[in-house]
Amino acid sequence: MAWNILRCIIRSSRNTFQNRLFKNTVHINKIARSMSTIDSKEIEHFSTFKNDWWDKNGLHSDLHLYAPIRVKFVRDGLANAGMQILNPAFPLEGVKIVDVGCGGGILTERLARIGAQVTGIDPSAELINVANEHAKLDPDVAERLNYIYTTVEDFSRKKGESYDAAVVSEVLEHVNNPQLFLKKCVKMIKPGGSIFITTENRTLAAWSFIIATEYIFRRIPLGTHEWNKFISPHEVQRILDDCNCRTRLIHGMKMNPLLSHSKQWTWSSCTAIFYGLHAIKQKEIVM
Repeated sequence: MAWNILRCIIRSSRNTFQNRLFKNTVHINKIARSMSTIDSKEIEHFSTFKNDWWDKNGLHSDLHLYAPIRVKFVRDGLANAGMQILNPAFPLEGVKIVDVGCGGGILTERLARIGAQVTGIDPSAELINVANEHAKLDPDVAERLNYIYTTVEDFSRKKGESYDAAVVSEVLEHVNNPQLFLKKCVKMIKPGGSIFITTENRTLAAWSFIIATEYIFRRIPLGTHEWNKFISPHEVQRILDDCNCRTRLIHGMKMNPLLSHSKQWTWSSCTAIFYGLHAIKQKEIVM
């Protein structure tokens, strides 16, 4: 029954999808010229759910389920890039990370729990308050956390090349001007440091996923995603190339949200819906 509904929606919306696809295949340089990456509607939308952020069975349950593979992505990526793990219990000990668009701190806290010194930044004052309040529940973790209510533009201006890694997880699809946004993220990384991005691809499969999860099965709050803001891994790679970053890895990620017994995210060779990208900022060559 659900599949028949989905098939009808896809068929009736084919022309709309094709028109959007044509408009969005233009090079990323042309998709936005604003000098701000803030989308106030997105901030308002996510701030609305501030009281549900840490409810693992609530509206953000999928973000909690998604967290372990994102932590593994960062940990393994840094190790493969040459980071020395001196303490297996705290493999990211001594690593300085900025979590851009941290929201209420779901991923930020998990990175701090394995030793990283993490600064979480977000343009939502409400969500930064949520993150700070939750961090107080565990003083041992709180001492490795620093949450700041700010924009990526302002923070990068103050903290240029301060961090070993930047994490941009489930954020890129919610900003204006992704080119400017990534440029500012890269600015905060030391030469030789890493940027980790997880986001959604701009494909028919990803569009169908939105329809299913938001409008049919209501697993995600309505209006959380806009398909025309999704971005392909090759577009992200081109932007990072221009920022003197070289892509090291692009991974697909998958989970079937409709199967109650399958709650784990796994790596996949398919990047049609979700993917993670790891790139390294190149060191300047002194002549």
